[in-house]
Amino acid sequence: MISVRLKPGRDSSLKSRHPWVFSGALQKLPAGLEPGTTVIVTGESGATLALGAFSPKSQIAIRVWSFAPDTAIDAEFFGERIRAAVARRGTAPEPDSARRLVNGESDGLPGFIVDQYGRYLVCQFLAAGVERWRDAIVSALVQHCEPAGIWERSDVDVRRKEGLEMRTGLLWGNAPPEDLTVLVAGQRFIADLRAGHKTGLYLDQSENLPVVAEFSRGREVLNGFAYTGAFTVAALRGGAARVTSIESSQAALDRIAKHVQLNGFDLSGSEPLCADVAGQLRTFRDSRRAFDLAVLDPPKFVANAAQLIKGGRAYKDINLLALKLLRPGGVLITFSCSGHVTPDLFQKIVADAAVDSGRNVRIIRWLSQAADHPVATSFPEGRYLKGLVCRVD
Repeated sequence: MISVRLKPGRDSSLKSRHPWVFSGALQKLPAGLEPGTTVIVTGESGATLALGAFSPKSQIAIRVWSFAPDTAIDAEFFGERIRAAVARRGTAPEPDSARRLVNGESDGLPGFIVDQYGRYLVCQFLAAGVERWRDAIVSALVQHCEPAGIWERSDVDVRRKEGLEMRTGLLWGNAPPEDLTVLVAGQRFIADLRAGHKTGLYLDQSENLPVVAEFSRGREVLNGFAYTGAFTVAALRGGAARVTSIESSQAALDRIAKHVQLNGFDLSGSEPLCADVAGQLRTFRDSRRAFDLAVLDPPKFVANAAQLIKGGRAYKDINLLALKLLRPGGVLITFSCSGHVTPDLFQKIVADAAVDSGRNVRIIRWLSQAADHPVATSFPEGRYLKGLVCRVD
């Protein structure tokens, strides 16, 4: 096995068991290392610190497989990692439920995601290491999950940073239906596994759906960035008087209508609006429209460190507008899924919006991603979803 050596003073993160080694931390590399090759990472003294997968195109040059120097990185290794990840989740609560089964670095498989939708699995191979071991990984999924089919959704930009092409399609078994009805937190949704956002649905919000339901009874609710309407249905389940859902996609609004009816609610309690969210919030402000509960779950405004200032302003803008729309005693439930926006920074952004709104705002709950999206203590970057429940005077 080929060894690569760290520059002096660059071993602290590995000693803390962080799973990434950046290219700038490495001394001169041996020629001809292929993407995904397993290498030994050593410190300046030559002592082994970790075993990891090499990626020549990415700034993250090595993703760590193991910190035990005697680990064999082979098909059995990946089988055991898959088995352990599945075991941590336990048996699915319902046969047609949807959940995350493997969560990348936090499950010891950097760059690999698996979501379960009933009897189907959807995978994302996002790094050179797991790409190299794809056959062994698929075999392990078949063995430990016994799915009806495994579909690939490696169609995200991060693969380009790894020097990998986009890939989608059937990996094993039967192809999933174009529309598959699944259960998430007691709510039924139609998942588009082949072309929907992420792997079909935003499963990371599953534990936050009951929170929205909890604060919805008798309230007039605004759901911005509604997408498939998960929070719309949650609000209706919680007894909302009316839910206004804003989406820039008419196709998404059509799917919200299906989900409202699929969960047994009449469309009369749901008001769909096809519009840009920020623009519509300004329209509501100018017309003095008011709500009792506002839910904001925007797309990622900050994709890299260079976008922090611009993205931070975008987060502040929508939260400021929402705060101005709330009646006294109203509640704002707001999220950021941008990994570069830390929980402390997001709280500061919302606090700045509260100051500019002229309202007294109190945080009454902090939210995060669901438990099936765990965060390893050595990998704080895994906590990308932040949420606040705020009460407004």
